[in-house]
Amino acid sequence: MRNSKLEKCTMFSKKRSIQILMAVGVLYMLLVTLEIPLVYRSGFNTLSHDPLTRPDHLGSELDLQERRRAPGRPFRSLIYQETVSVAPARSQRRRLSQEIVISGLKFDPDPSSRDESLELHESAKEAWEVGRKLWEELESGKALEALKEETKTVKLGSSSCPVSVSLSGSDLLTRGKVIELPCGLTLGSHITVVGKPRAAHSEMDPKISMGNEEDEAVKVSQFIMELQGLKAVEGEDPPKILHFNPRLKGDWSGKPVIEQNTCYRMQWSSAQRCEGWRSSDDEETVDGQVKCEKWVQENATSYSKEETNKATWWLSRFIRRSKKVAVEWPFPFTEEKLFVLMLTAGLEGYHVSVDGKHVTSFPFRTGFTLEDATGLTVTGDIDVQAVFAGSLPTSHPSFAPQRHLDLSRKWQAPSVSGEEVELFIGILSAGNHFAERMAVRKSWMQHKLIRSSKVVARFFVALHSRKSINVELK
Repeated sequence: MRNSKLEKCTMFSKKRSIQILMAVGVLYMLLVTLEIPLVYRSGFNTLSHDPLTRPDHLGSELDLQERRRAPGRPFRSLIYQETVSVAPARSQRRRLSQEIVISGLKFDPDPSSRDESLELHESAKEAWEVGRKLWEELESGKALEALKEETKTVKLGSSSCPVSVSLSGSDLLTRGKVIELPCGLTLGSHITVVGKPRAAHSEMDPKISMGNEEDEAVKVSQFIMELQGLKAVEGEDPPKILHFNPRLKGDWSGKPVIEQNTCYRMQWSSAQRCEGWRSSDDEETVDGQVKCEKWVQENATSYSKEETNKATWWLSRFIRRSKKVAVEWPFPFTEEKLFVLMLTAGLEGYHVSVDGKHVTSFPFRTGFTLEDATGLTVTGDIDVQAVFAGSLPTSHPSFAPQRHLDLSRKWQAPSVSGEEVELFIGILSAGNHFAERMAVRKSWMQHKLIRSSKVVARFFVALHSRKSINVELK
């Protein structure tokens, strides 16, 4: 009896201990569940976001040397040391950073180093010295005086805006196959090119053809006519506002085609290819003209033509329409045959007609205007007889690349306040990329985090090669 009572007591105590443990576990899980939202809301805010381990300005060489000589201290003591030294001097450092534009760092490379860092330091030192001289000229006003003298000289010898420009084929060759349009184009301007495509020649690896596995020569005959923005950019290839490329032979499709495109800063857009088929009726037009006209294919058989005529006859008989005479033209360019090409600037795009017949229409692409087209080039397998440009604008437009700038306060980056900055974004940009910087300012730099100065974005732009632009933007 005693053993049975003892066993009952031990079993009861075990059950009670298990129940107590389970109750404690449930209570613990309940407390953790209730505490998690509080930790996310207020727990991380108690952590210090002050960038204590980083200086808030670009220090000089003396500051760096003092930090190197400082004895080694634990990381925690370094934080407290920075806390004491940074807080009182923060306003003074901010004041100094606003006054000093050029860094006080010294570029003294170590001559004993055997890696490539020596050349890198020398290049950085040279760039820094040149930039300092240019900035000193801007600060002293010498650049402004030189700009005024240059402006007077330009006004005295400024080029006029002729209504028309004409060149013979020999004159075009002496000018590097480029005809200049001093003031660009305007609505209704037209350019006429009289030329003769050369006979096809053999090429081993033409760019417009597919790769040849047997390494056989391919017959190629093509030429290129381009409208270029000679004054739109500086220090790089001019943009190709219109790239007109008739390919008589050698195209990868095996058919004569006309390809049109645009290229800006070595970036080609999507090409418009005319391969002998008329653009569909549901496709958008350019000033009422289709983008591609139809021409007769050379490899079209008489059987296919007969079948097409039968289908057209049955269709016209079914809908009881009067028979219309349909004229089909061949490909507008033929080897060693003279042609007259006219390029016209319309309201919505460029129109090309050959020997009086409309061939293609190319809509304006975003980023280009008629006044940007200040040059025409004709290259490739063609002998140009004459070039004539008429109905040109008679006044000077603004070709300055910085015309894209909008200096209103709306697009200016907000000044850095005394509050903490969570993220800094540095944007590297070339000196003449004005349009790209304005696109950034008008897009993601309008985000609420940047406007509230919680995130700071700044451009790192080198001084421009033209002093006039530096003076204007200073």
